[in-house]
Formats: sequence, C-alpha cells, structure tokens
Amino acid sequence: MLYREWMEEWLELYVKPCSKQRTYVKYRKNAQKYILPALGDWDLADLSPLKIQKFYASISGLGLADNTVYGIISVLRLSLKRCALLRFTGAELDGGTLRPKMKCSKADCLNKREQEKLERYIFEQKKPKLFGILLSLYTGLRIGELLALTWEDVDLARGTVAVTKSCHDSWGGGGYVKVIEDTKTRSSERVIPLPKKIIGYMKELKRNAEGEFVISGRTRYGAEVRTYQRTFGVVLKKLGIEHKGFHALRHTFATRAIEVGMDVKTLAELLGHRNPMITLRVYTHSLMEHKNALMNKLARSLP
Repeated sequence: MLYREWMEEWLELYVKPCSKQRTYVKYRKNAQKYILPALGDWDLADLSPLKIQKFYASISGLGLADNTVYGIISVLRLSLKRCALLRFTGAELDGGTLRPKMKCSKADCLNKREQEKLERYIFEQKKPKLFGILLSLYTGLRIGELLALTWEDVDLARGTVAVTKSCHDSWGGGGYVKVIEDTKTRSSERVIPLPKKIIGYMKELKRNAEGEFVISGRTRYGAEVRTYQRTFGVVLKKLGIEHKGFHALRHTFATRAIEVGMDVKTLAELLGHRNPMITLRVYTHSLMEHKNALMNKLARSLP
C-alpha cells in the first residue's frame, strides 16, 4: 500500500469521525500540502526512520512558523502510529527519529501603560461590544471561548463564568455560520471566578443584552471571530499601540496574574492548561521577571 493511500484511509476512518471538523480540515491540508508530495508515493514497506528524518529536516528548512512545523509533524506521526498499531508496518516508523528543535517564543502581551490606555478607552466609548476585550483581559479567555459565551454560562450571583464551548467562523448554505463546538481540550472546560468590578459591569451589560450571546454582533449568532479580531486591531491602531493579535489579551492576563503572585497551578487551571508545565513553558519570561523582582525585594536590607 502506498503511503498516500493509507493517509486517505486514516483521515477518513480515524480522524474525520473522531475529531472536530476544523481538526480534520487542518490535518488534510497539512497532508496534501506538505507530507504527501514528499512521502506519498513511497510504499509503506519502503518507508524508514531515515526517510522520515530527512522529511523533518526538509520542512524545518522552509521558513515556516514553529507551530506549523509541529502541526505537520504531528499529522505524520499520528498516521504512522496508527499504521503500526494495525501492523501495516513492522514497527513505528518514527521510533528512531528526532523532532526538530522548536524555539520557545516570548508570549506577546500589553505592558501596563498600554493596558491602562486600552481600558480607559473602553470605558470612555461605552460600547457593549468592546466589553469582550475587557473580559478577556481579566479572565484569559481565548477569542473562540469569549464569543461562544451565552448568558446561560454566566452566574452573576456566584460571580463565575463557565467555559464549556468555543466557536469559529464558517460559511455554508450560502452564508455565514458561527460554528459552536466543544472547547479546545477537555481541560479547557473550566469555571472562572470573576473580579467583583467585572461582575458589576456584566450586570449592566446583561440588562441591555440584545440576545443570548454575551458579546452581541450584527446577527443572531453574536459577534463573528474575524470581525472581532479586526475590531481589536482598529482599537489598538487608534490608541497608537503596536499591533498585536487578540491572543495577546490572554497572555496579558497571565502576565498580570504572575505579577500579583498567583501560583502556577491556579493560573494553569484558569487558563485551561492540562498541565502546569505548559504554563511554565509559555510564561517562562514573565515568571523570571517576577522572580527577579522578588529576589531584589529580598535583598533590600543589604547596605
């Protein structure tokens, strides 16, 4: 069997029925664009760890983002692992391979001055739609989680937000469709306590709510992901703040949490990370700045 034939079977039988639609589409795209042109015409019996390692080296030299390279390799590895489990090959073909080294990029976030300027602008504008920016700043919600929030997820009496779903933009049936789906991972399902000041703002927002979604939009589906990302970009430009993706709000939340002394385990739970080590890896830079500040406090008594 050719590897391209196996890839097609794996995608249709093991990925499509067991994964989110977005995952299936992403896997298929990575397979068609990167993996199959290089390895698709090899017979499974002729594939070897050395050929796989050469492929790793070739894609790591394409100048792609680390996350893209990691995603491509993950698709290849998962398909080969299932292949070995079904005994189409004598052993796991990637067993003797090494994944290219990935750089740990610094989390992009707002500094305190930029955050204060952004918050002041939101309060001055008094636009309900902009409240989502503030909510992400103080909960660490991903944009898909934020825009999937409905008022049923918010318990203002207890002061909590339940994160149980996410969303993304899609187009079908001749128009826009907001696809609501499960969260990114099972650990992403979580309950986040809200700061008291945020609860007060949310009560006012709910009194004037126009639909079921916390962040409303032009349609009954609430705000669209891409539109909201553009709105955030426009606000940053107006304020003279260097362009950052919406995910910078999540990073800002985590950085401020570290600065006020929040422990990593609690932060990991609030962010929906399945393991605190993920939090440590992503926010190493922020943690080191916090440690340096604490160490300098410790040494204040020195003459």
